[in-house]
Amino acid sequence: VQLQASGGGLVQAGGFRRLSCAASGRTFSRYVMAWFRQAPGKEREFVATITWNGARTYYADSVKGQFTISRDNAKNTVYLQMNSLKPEDTAVYYCAAVLDFRANYHDTREYDYWGQGTQVTVSS
Repeated sequence: VQLQASGGGLVQAGGFRRLSCAASGRTFSRYVMAWFRQAPGKEREFVATITWNGARTYYADSVKGQFTISRDNAKNTVYLQMNSLKPEDTAVYYCAAVLDFRANYHDTREYDYWGQGTQVTVSS
């Protein structure tokens, strides 16, 4: 599966942004999807993940209650709604996919497919 992330940009602190990740292929609904982010000089970190049917979602503690992951299998797209953005949310955001839900869903090594990333910059 090929992934294309979009929706990044410049936003003021306290604002919101919705990222999208469009997937190619007819088997999108079989994949567990996730969002990661990487700030300058830092390692890529887990943000959120969603199971194939959207029944389960998991979030990093740092974004819980602030970000929401969702998916529309009819559109082959996963979303990340980001609210109350802070300067520390500035990063390149990546979507990722894997066929089976993994216990170590926060580990980048568990994912087989990655999008190219979209930059989100939050100004103070």
